[in-house]
Amino acid sequence: ANPQARFLGTRTGAELSALYAAADVFVFPSLTDTFGIVLLEAMACGLPVAAYPVTGPLDVVAGTGAGVLDADLRTACLAALEIPRAQCRAEALRRTWAESARQFFGNIESAHAHAADLALPAGAEAALLG
Repeated sequence: ANPQARFLGTRTGAELSALYAAADVFVFPSLTDTFGIVLLEAMACGLPVAAYPVTGPLDVVAGTGAGVLDADLRTACLAALEIPRAQCRAEALRRTWAESARQFFGNIESAHAHAADLALPAGAEAALLG
């Protein structure tokens, strides 16, 4: 542990968003978090993300320009310092409930279309069982 690190305990609401906004980079050191809602919270406050290239950060940050994923967190942090804060906020604001619902229903439509493509032609089932 770094002796200069300060652990502030649980913070919520405006106090948490002020802490995010006061930081330079949000470092997400988890290798196992499955989504990382805190990544979106930080980005919504204009905070670029530095994280490992694993599930969660790959889903939220990869390809967005709102953070840097690297196996070396120091490298990710230093590169993330170059990301404009407005870019991070804009990416987070793109993640609305409406967009989530659109994506969800789009996935259902795609699954139904794919299932229809895989369906056996009429009468084929009877011929196979015959």
